Amino acid sequence: MRALRSVLFVPGHKADWIGKALASSADAIIIDLEDAVPEAEKAAARQNARDAILAYEGDTRILVRINGLDTPHFGEDALAVAVPGLAGFLLPMLRSRYDVVAYDSVIAAGELRNGVPRGTIEVVPSFETAESIARVDEIVAGPRVGGVMAAAAKDADVARSVGFRWTAEGLETLYLRSRIVVSARASGLEMIVLGLWQDVRDLDGLRAFARDNAGLGFTGQVLIHPTHAAVVNDEYGLSDERAAYYQRLVAAFEEGVRAGHGAVSFEGEHIDLAHAKNARALLERAGRPVAQAD
Repeated sequence: MRALRSVLFVPGHKADWIGKALASSADAIIIDLEDAVPEAEKAAARQNARDAILAYEGDTRILVRINGLDTPHFGEDALAVAVPGLAGFLLPMLRSRYDVVAYDSVIAAGELRNGVPRGTIEVVPSFETAESIARVDEIVAGPRVGGVMAAAAKDADVARSVGFRWTAEGLETLYLRSRIVVSARASGLEMIVLGLWQDVRDLDGLRAFARDNAGLGFTGQVLIHPTHAAVVNDEYGLSDERAAYYQRLVAAFEEGVRAGHGAVSFEGEHIDLAHAKNARALLERAGRPVAQAD
């Protein structure tokens, strides 16, 4: 799964909200069938998700948060929603790789029922339990894994499980966030997102939170309100100014190579092949033009 900057949660039983979410500036949406949906609305949410995915013809990626393995709903969710156009399932409350394997089986059944080639739909483990964080390496190596979500929200499941007291600065979750990023990168995953900033009105706090986590290595963030998408896209994206800097860096390095140098001075900095590779990767991920070697 490609890197995503902004992923907007929307409750599945609100059909009109799904349409509005798809019209937002978020790179992707997650239609929630789990916590945000009352028990009596589970079937309606499932049907709304199916209908929205099958009808949608745009570029926004659609994921679905399936219900947990300890509920009576996850099987019906997979059978109904594993349809053409679904990018992936967000997997909640995992504790080990065995949970990913269990989901793989029911998703395969859904693919077979709905005419989707088996193995097409990816999964995104959500790390919101102490057990899953302790086993992050084995979980990201599980079947279908195409990305990860690190949970670090205030007073949510992960706070209860780990026992931390949340602060906006995030020192209490720095280890768990870093552990998940490193494991995901080591596994070659591109989608590495974090959830979430809960204060809808505090856009300055949101920006600082996004900037800090982009600096830590996350590619994007899960959102609970569409007004957050522009801020998050900006912080996890590559600005025109930074893109121009990296394009100049690559050009300077390539000029040095043509002159027989392995390292060059660029705008007062020492750069070599490693810096050029990093600049190229950032530009390519952002869809920016990259200077080509002769």
